[in-house]
Amino acid sequence: MDILKNIKEQLRANITEASFEGANIVLYTDNEKFFKEGEAEIKKIVNEIKKRIELRADQKILHDKEKTEEEIKKIVPEEAEITQILFDSPRSIVVIEAKKPGMVIGKQGSILDEIRRTTLWIPQVQRSPAIKSKITENIREVLYANNNYRRKFLNSIGEKIYKGWNPEKVDEWVRLTFLGGARQVGRSSALLQTPNSTILLDCGIDVASHGSDKFPYFNIPEFDINNLDAVIISHAHLDHVGLLPYLYKMGYKGPVYMTPPTRDIAALLSLDFIGVAYKQAAQPLFSSTDIKEMVKHSICLNYNEVTDVTPDVRLTFYNSGHALGSAMVHLNIGNGLHNLLYTGDFKYGRSRLLDPAINTFPRVESVITESTYGSKNDVLKPRIQSEEELLDYINKTIEKGGKVLIPELGLGRAQETMLILEDAIKSGKMKKVPIYIDGMIWDINAIHTAYPDFLSSKVRSQIFQDKNPFVSDTFARVGSVQERRKVIEEGPCVVLATSGMLVGGASVEYFKEFAGNKNNSIIFVCYQGVGSLGRQVQEGINETRMIVDGKEEIVKVNLNVYTITSLTAHAGRNEILSFFNNMRPKPKRIIINHGEVSKSLDLASALYKLNRVETNVPRILETIRLR
Repeated sequence: MDILKNIKEQLRANITEASFEGANIVLYTDNEKFFKEGEAEIKKIVNEIKKRIELRADQKILHDKEKTEEEIKKIVPEEAEITQILFDSPRSIVVIEAKKPGMVIGKQGSILDEIRRTTLWIPQVQRSPAIKSKITENIREVLYANNNYRRKFLNSIGEKIYKGWNPEKVDEWVRLTFLGGARQVGRSSALLQTPNSTILLDCGIDVASHGSDKFPYFNIPEFDINNLDAVIISHAHLDHVGLLPYLYKMGYKGPVYMTPPTRDIAALLSLDFIGVAYKQAAQPLFSSTDIKEMVKHSICLNYNEVTDVTPDVRLTFYNSGHALGSAMVHLNIGNGLHNLLYTGDFKYGRSRLLDPAINTFPRVESVITESTYGSKNDVLKPRIQSEEELLDYINKTIEKGGKVLIPELGLGRAQETMLILEDAIKSGKMKKVPIYIDGMIWDINAIHTAYPDFLSSKVRSQIFQDKNPFVSDTFARVGSVQERRKVIEEGPCVVLATSGMLVGGASVEYFKEFAGNKNNSIIFVCYQGVGSLGRQVQEGINETRMIVDGKEEIVKVNLNVYTITSLTAHAGRNEILSFFNNMRPKPKRIIINHGEVSKSLDLASALYKLNRVETNVPRILETIRLR
């Protein structure tokens, strides 16, 4: 079935070109009247084929860029504070970046509609980050510098999707092979296969492991990079996305689907990953060129947006409550033959930063769930109690004249801690001392300010009302070796630094300096991977070998060590059980991964007893037939 030919025939002479943008269909017209008034005819076809169609003006009738820019500035109120206007000419799109995007959109899209009718360009709006974000700017540059390539690439994706598209066809089987992340935390990756499709769910790395244990198993007969149709990423933590640029280095040229914040943060963390490798005198796995390839081939979706990714698989992202842009991945396979939900990492509870994970879906037969805190001992305390505990440890340390190190995951955990500390200082629950931010956290804060729609309603409204907590003068950024030295030499303070497991990054530098002093404290607020320095310190080592000023030395560990599990961005045992208890519809099978063996098995047993559904705890390289 040639879907484009069919549409062109129905619309007769009005269409100069019809092409695909991924699963969407784009029509170009040089008839200005039809561009402005052809909506009813387009709607009729949409209702018939149940696919998204967008009508755009052919380049021949577009107003020139200079004139368009002038007209946009006349139409959009000055208070919107436009920061830049970018043109994607091959696709007849104009991107308007502003500090107040709502004022560019207008009531029920009235201003956008006026721009479209006046200039014939299709306007798209982006928010300017409240903190200048170099990475977001660079990503946008990569996309616009390659807009001709992007147009061809998106069209080729659509051609593949529609080549085998047949709403009547029902596939016979669906299978899932775990390449990493089964019975462990780290290197999450699973291969989904049907007779028509091969899709990779996540492509992570285990930062706490060594040798081949760091990476998913790609050297197996089922995995052929040339036959891979799509990659879907749940969120931007390295154990889920760290190896993605390497796929492009190895020759993958297909699409990667993720949310817009996940794309920006994945690129940022990948660049940092290269930097850490150089600092450790190791050869990086991939280069910045491979990261650019990842960005060039990204297709970003918002929550609840539905798209076909292959002829027989349809994707929807839902909020997972774990980190900025983190998503539960819902796949409708074989036109309703089987529905799979991959939770990625999720939080089924409200945090300061994010709303809780969604638990209602159109249809679900199988679920893959994480089990990081899945054992019967992983019942989390009430959040308010954990926050008080954190403040108590900090206040005690400051009173003794000590310094506090909180090793953080740059994405999610650090921002949550910042919100807790800012509120505590404002309300007088914590003494006003310098709070230093070091490592990737500041850059990731900038990305948070660019995508407030993905944040909790409270933080979102603070950002909209110019009370942005991430630019509060409570926090000071550490941006150089000299500034770090000053923090180490001066008085009591709190330091938030990456990485969260003391595996490379600024946190290791502070740990070396703080470790010997019994007045200092280290507070772990996120999961510590098996084998990481963080896990060893947590378990009570007295000393460790570290490189100090280029030489290996023994560092004594005398500081106070605290762990606050309940501030985690993962669902605790009760949250996971509650999620499945409240989930609609009820799944027929639950597959447990992303947890240490004992925790995964313990959770599987509890879920089976409570829900009386089949539960599986696959090993790495195990294949499960879903249908």
